[in-house]
Amino acid sequence: QVQLVESGGGLVQPGGSLKLSCAASGSIFNIPTMGWYRQAPGKQRELVAIVTAGGTTNYADSVKGRFTISKNNAKNTVDLQMNNLKPEDTAVYYCYIRTPASSSWGQGTQVTVSS
Repeated sequence: QVQLVESGGGLVQPGGSLKLSCAASGSIFNIPTMGWYRQAPGKQRELVAIVTAGGTTNYADSVKGRFTISKNNAKNTVDLQMNNLKPEDTAVYYCYIRTPASSSWGQGTQVTVSS
């Protein structure tokens, strides 16, 4: 079983920045895939950014150039630096981890971009 603890959400004005952090603990015996998804009201959950076990990084087109994901394999943590935030980035952000044995989601952290 793997547990995820997220932090860093909040309210920010358009053009502002936030950093989300996620720490994984539990039965992690290999380098995992870790990333962030988000779900806005009335919409499906979507990929924001992810780093695979092999080190490949993928971003949603809507966040390329504004968001940066970083994963620490030694600590099993993943951060999401979000710059130049827009109102359409408002959503609940979920941390995600996948190992050969299982996958897990964090509890979600609210990000609201509003003036």
